Amino acid sequence: MEQQFDHFETNAIRNQMERSYNREHTAPIYMTSSFIFEDAEQARALFADEYPGNIYTRFSNPNNSEFIEKICQMEGAEDGFALASGMSAVFTSMAAFLKSGDHILVSRSVFGSTIQILTNIFTRWGITHTFADIDKPETWEGLIQKNTKMIMVETPSNPALDLIDLEWLGKLANKHNIILNVDNCFATPYLQQPLKWGAHIVNHSATKFIDGQGRAIGGIIVGSKELIKEVRFFSRHTGPALSPFNAWIFSKSLETLAVRMDRHCDNALKLAEYLEKHPEIETVKYPFLKSHPQYALAKKQMKAGGGIVTFVIKGGLERGREFLNSCIMATNSANLGDSRTITTHPASTTHSKLTEQDRLAVGILPGLIRVSVGLENIEDIIKDIEQALEKSKASVAVNN
Repeated sequence: MEQQFDHFETNAIRNQMERSYNREHTAPIYMTSSFIFEDAEQARALFADEYPGNIYTRFSNPNNSEFIEKICQMEGAEDGFALASGMSAVFTSMAAFLKSGDHILVSRSVFGSTIQILTNIFTRWGITHTFADIDKPETWEGLIQKNTKMIMVETPSNPALDLIDLEWLGKLANKHNIILNVDNCFATPYLQQPLKWGAHIVNHSATKFIDGQGRAIGGIIVGSKELIKEVRFFSRHTGPALSPFNAWIFSKSLETLAVRMDRHCDNALKLAEYLEKHPEIETVKYPFLKSHPQYALAKKQMKAGGGIVTFVIKGGLERGREFLNSCIMATNSANLGDSRTITTHPASTTHSKLTEQDRLAVGILPGLIRVSVGLENIEDIIKDIEQALEKSKASVAVNN
């Protein structure tokens, strides 16, 4: 990597792999499955880990390395490993450290697929878990067992936008010699750096805001060299490596992460403030709304509130569906973090595999709508949401 600069945006743009003899202005794509050894001795030394170098793209690749180094710099991490998807990153960030007989303490407010790993995959391997309520931190220490090896949290959570005090949780993890693993997908490294507050490893779905345009699937895990050594060993032999092309896309996308997140956050706050005053909305949640129950905590550990707004529409499930069908500009998709505004109904899509009781426990009501606020003009976003609210109100009234 090149020179280190004083500001996030400059480093994101100016730091890339060293230029080759071709003197390229932007990093090339290394679409190769393997790399040539200069001689037999170099091959032996590389496999013996006597010095760094590329062997096989499942292990490492120049594009992956550039992406990893950028995220490490942004998160304040020593090392990292890039993976084929965000869920691969979530899974590997746990599986690389857990074995049969171990226990993991998990915030109840985590992504639906994370819960599926815990309840339907890890249980086959003898790895147990306990869910902790994010709004009852006083109960967490009592849930730690002798065999607890990790605490896993997502803050802000998907989709309820609940937060947990990372500084407090980092101290709790250190007190009990437990790895603190934080899913930082919603905040991105620009808005929040969990390692600075006491986390030990951080994972991201790069598919979301890091890419920012809905083009590529990928994930990443960063942390200390010691912990990432375990991640790298696990990944090297199980094969969830990120493709060089996607790594190149993510690395280039990081150059605009700061500017994009500034706009996402600005638009999201304005939309949340608009919805908070709307008569057809029951509740609105956004970390930087003063009405958010953890507003002070959000201001403490986040630079801004992020690009996601959730609200509960009057009329429940039927009204929620009509609202989604009535949006003209906003896309109905299960993705988020895109330049285009996306609306999602979590209860019937991303968290549909949970029981109704489990959904309600983390604030996923039948009428909850998640909005990934895009980069369009905020007046166009609000206009589309407004007409969808009015149209869905009329449609439900007619049907009833």
